[in-house]
Amino acid sequence: MKKPPSYWYRAKKKLSKKDPVLKKIIKKFNKGFLTTRKDPFYSLCRTIIGQQISIKAADSIWLKFEKKCNKKIVPKKVLKLPISSLRNAGLSRQKISYLKNIAKSFNNKSFIIKDLKKMDDHQAINYITRLKGLGIWSAQMFLMFNLNRPNIFPIKDIGLIRAISKNYKTSYPPSNRFLNKIAKLHSGYLSVFTWYMWRSIDPVDVEY
Repeated sequence: MKKPPSYWYRAKKKLSKKDPVLKKIIKKFNKGFLTTRKDPFYSLCRTIIGQQISIKAADSIWLKFEKKCNKKIVPKKVLKLPISSLRNAGLSRQKISYLKNIAKSFNNKSFIIKDLKKMDDHQAINYITRLKGLGIWSAQMFLMFNLNRPNIFPIKDIGLIRAISKNYKTSYPPSNRFLNKIAKLHSGYLSVFTWYMWRSIDPVDVEY
């Protein structure tokens, strides 16, 4: 049975006191929470596939990708899959090269997940983005969903920006001044704030 991160209930309480807009959203989606996937390679593959496409399109491609891997998302399996097979799953040539590169880095141990646990968010993002195909957004998704870091604020995420604009009745995209104000207000628990923003505009929990 999945459990929320250790900080989740404390964060909900604190944020609800500070922000009446967020308080309503938390109340509406009270039972949901950020889930952790204990499989780093799986999470990074999912993130690559989800880049720059809608959640619906990403889910469709992911199901085909899983099928090609016989539901075993492991580096050796991905390395063995022919490019043509991955193309048939709906993946672009660029995303295939990223997936192969990540699989290779895990396989030869040039990328070590354990090292991330000793790093702060900024250092961890720099380490993850050394992998070809993983930018700041991808690194932030990994820190949120795999390592459950509490204070991640992915301001390049279209869904988050859309949700902030809608819920706070501000311009689209919101000004940097407004985003800074939000960041300051929810500092320490921006991952929780972000999760509820996504939830407010999507009927399904976001997962990577």
